[in-house]
Amino acid sequence: MTDVRFYHNAPDRLRVACVLTAKASGGGRRVAVFAPDGGVARHFDQMLWTFQPLAFVPHVAATSPLAAETPVVIGGALDTLPHDDVLINLGNDLPAGFERFRLVLEIVGPSEDERQAARDRYRRYKQQGHALDAHDLAQRSGE
Repeated sequence: MTDVRFYHNAPDRLRVACVLTAKASGGGRRVAVFAPDGGVARHFDQMLWTFQPLAFVPHVAATSPLAAETPVVIGGALDTLPHDDVLINLGNDLPAGFERFRLVLEIVGPSEDERQAARDRYRRYKQQGHALDAHDLAQRSGE
């Protein structure tokens, strides 16, 4: 069964996604990034190139011929993402087919729309019996 982790109160969803992606791939995990909005996918791709000046997170778009061999793949449809280890959901909905992943990471920003969409996803994951874990990023930044 898929484990699900929510990271809420993220001041910048994409920056937190970059950190989680780098941490997971640096630990040997294969990461699929679900970004159904093309603008978000492009922005996330650009951020991965620049967010750590002295590090590189190998990544490609799902349409790349190197997708199956690259640790981080970004795409707008789950069926185009070749990995089934870690899924980072940058969409606002529960992605159909998420169950094939070992771990799903949900990043929730501060806006009420993002929070409400995340509450709905949380309820649906819980109803399906998935193990849920929540991390409040506002509390971590205050430590």
